Amino acid sequence: MAANGEISTFILIISCVGDERKVQKNYWIEHSVDLTVEAMMLDSKAADIDKEERPEVLSLLPPYEGKTILELGAGIGRFTGDLAKKAGHVIALDFIENVIKKNETINGHYKNVKFLCADVTSPDLALTEGSLDLIFSNWLLMYLSDKEVENLAERMLKWLKVGGHIFFRESCFHQSGDCKRKNNPTHYREPRFYTKICWIFQKVVSDNDKGFQRFLDSVQYKSNSILRYERVFGPGYVSTGGIAETTKEFVRKLDLKPGQKVLDVGCGIGGGDIYMAEEYDVHVVGIDLSVNMISFALERATGLKCSVEFEVADCTKKVYPDNSFDVIYSRDTILHIHDKPALFRSFYKWLKPGGKLLISDYCKSSKTPSTEFAEYIKQRGYDLHDVKSYGQMLEDAGFDVILAEDRTDQFLEVLQRELNQVEKEKDAFISDFSKEDYDEIVGGWKAKLIRSSSGEQRWGLFLANKKKN
Repeated sequence: MAANGEISTFILIISCVGDERKVQKNYWIEHSVDLTVEAMMLDSKAADIDKEERPEVLSLLPPYEGKTILELGAGIGRFTGDLAKKAGHVIALDFIENVIKKNETINGHYKNVKFLCADVTSPDLALTEGSLDLIFSNWLLMYLSDKEVENLAERMLKWLKVGGHIFFRESCFHQSGDCKRKNNPTHYREPRFYTKICWIFQKVVSDNDKGFQRFLDSVQYKSNSILRYERVFGPGYVSTGGIAETTKEFVRKLDLKPGQKVLDVGCGIGGGDIYMAEEYDVHVVGIDLSVNMISFALERATGLKCSVEFEVADCTKKVYPDNSFDVIYSRDTILHIHDKPALFRSFYKWLKPGGKLLISDYCKSSKTPSTEFAEYIKQRGYDLHDVKSYGQMLEDAGFDVILAEDRTDQFLEVLQRELNQVEKEKDAFISDFSKEDYDEIVGGWKAKLIRSSSGEQRWGLFLANKKKN
């Protein structure tokens, strides 16, 4: 490539391919005879879909002005030209020669694009380690075997700079597009295989990860643990009371209006978000640090006609523009956050003037905790405050606090009903999970009843408004 970034000569990499690659290549040779957007998207309405979809997909990308981008499965260049308008350099790659040549015909006037015919699985595809800011693909990994995806993920991580991003978007569960196909070798996986229908990954140095996310996904919120919680709380829920006993009551306090935008911090598996979106016609953004939670939330939302989106994100590091949301909602999550004042200040900025904040959370007595309760708090890594102090932190962040209420009595009632139901269905629970799972749930609920009955563990409900200008 020329030093000034001008377009290079068309490059073709040829290597031996296995059975999977032969099948996929033959599939795409068959469907790329007609080099149109309809053929590439395998949908007769592709032109109309593209007009709506492409700007939305591009809007999800991290800032890429002046950056180096690798576009995998670039096709005839549906995204190549848009990427080239802002990027410093784009490598557009596809494994069908006439397809990438068509891309070059369409976008060759961009002097910062290199067009490369290569298979992403080929060992001959050699890119400099740490050379890329963004790796972008739109419908690619579903044309690779499981092992090929794993191998490619390892290579992409090496190619990225620290701080760089991987973005990919895949069809999950079933075929997209109405094109008839003689055979379809596509792998329509569950989202959990990729672990976020769009995903964005950022490469970070491991020291930045304090292990909390790994703890959530490998200990507290393992997939099996989530399913156990859902069994107790009800489909879609992993927070106290599920939909009937708490969610409906709390959401009514928000006075939601159609078209409003809601942020759910610690959204779990998305039941509350789906309920708000379906019942009140609002748009809900659910974030959670647990990859497992978000994977389940995506599965629960698949096929529903409501406006929800889910993202793996750390609420203490996430940044939203000021005045982004009408409502911020959080259920039994902020107990994990140690710098609550800083988080509440962020909430205040993210809310529109007059916007509402609703939080339910674990709290504690104002008295010095017992040795046993102090050890429980430490073991869980919680940061607990009494209800009055919690409300004061919200006031200090600028909120008008409407409600700072101790709901421990309600908490006890709900816990007892949940425990009774699990014990009533003991045999079915053990059949679906195990005796160990049953004992852990029953033991955990009884321990919470003891802590809360003694007055040490409390449960608070908080409702606050951002002051109007």
